[in-house]
Amino acid sequence: MKRSKKVWWNPSLASVYSRGVKRVTGIGGVFFKAEVPEKSYAWYEKHLSLKREPDGQGVSLHWRDPEGMTVWAIFKKDTKYFNPSQSGFMINYRVDDLDALLAALKEECVEIDPKRED
Repeated sequence: MKRSKKVWWNPSLASVYSRGVKRVTGIGGVFFKAEVPEKSYAWYEKHLSLKREPDGQGVSLHWRDPEGMTVWAIFKKDTKYFNPSQSGFMINYRVDDLDALLAALKEECVEIDPKRED
């Protein structure tokens, strides 16, 4: 698996930061894998009151801001949804301007996954 090149701070990247591109503004989703998702959902509902939506597609954590929510969901251990990552979890971040952020990250030599969901 190809890894992204790490960039800590490079003075030549100052223009990217000076443009004022907002980065993360919130958490859009938290997803993780489990051997038996149904058991995990039952545990989280019983002990933490995280109740799934009626369609069974995860938990919606609504914000005080009426336009926002964070989706929290459990996937089967063998899901392909996280591919190409082999990680056991995934966090989706909310941003104001995805196109501007992706352009800034590309300038910073960050590898961008071509799979995109707006």
